[in-house]
Amino acid sequence: MKTILITGCSSGFGLETAKYFLDRDWKVVATMRTPREDLLPRSEHLRVLALDVTDPHSIRQAVEATGPIDVLVNNAGIGLLDALEGISMETAREVFETNTLGTIAVTQAVLPQFRQRKAGVIVNVTSSVTLKPLPLLAVYTASKAAINAFTESLALELQPFGIRVSLVLPGRAPDTRFGENAQPRMQGSIPEAYADLARRVFEAWGQSSEVTRAQDVAEAVWRAATDLSSPVRIAAGADAVALAGSR
Repeated sequence: MKTILITGCSSGFGLETAKYFLDRDWKVVATMRTPREDLLPRSEHLRVLALDVTDPHSIRQAVEATGPIDVLVNNAGIGLLDALEGISMETAREVFETNTLGTIAVTQAVLPQFRQRKAGVIVNVTSSVTLKPLPLLAVYTASKAAINAFTESLALELQPFGIRVSLVLPGRAPDTRFGENAQPRMQGSIPEAYADLARRVFEAWGQSSEVTRAQDVAEAVWRAATDLSSPVRIAAGADAVALAGSR
């Protein structure tokens, strides 16, 4: 029985991915900053652990408690929706600490056991906004685009050790808590000068018929984890697939 460690399982993509792998008889280690056992079905194959990807001690504890890992899914992330003028540098650093450096730090912590066994899969979840950037997401997009580059370079670096590295790019997912999670980092409201732009952006999002379901992402992670022929980049969701095909 294989073991998968997933970060950011309190909601959305991470939570759905944990359920997806549990249903397929994997041992699942679902991590979140504040562990909640009630979010996932009871199973002898499930462990819920505390993990803050910005805290080196927390990362070390979670990896040690998990033991041998076959697949690492770096899904933990925070959202940010605002005009650049309305974002403090403190907030920008917070986004990069979680979305970018957190992914790098957890990966680094797991790599020694993968390299020693000459096996393992790393799946990094970013966003389709890196395929087609949108207004009001400049800092968020930059934090995710950095992981795209990180993933593709790391895939080449780890190939000699039999370690596969993949990238899952979800589209817009109305059924996740992106907006809710982004709210605490918004500086009051979007600056007045950007109000018309923001209105047009929100209207366009509301009119979009193609979206990404959390299950789309879980299926893409499954493919990355189990299909040896899967590409490094996997678009997840109808809108993300359409964007990837247009590039």
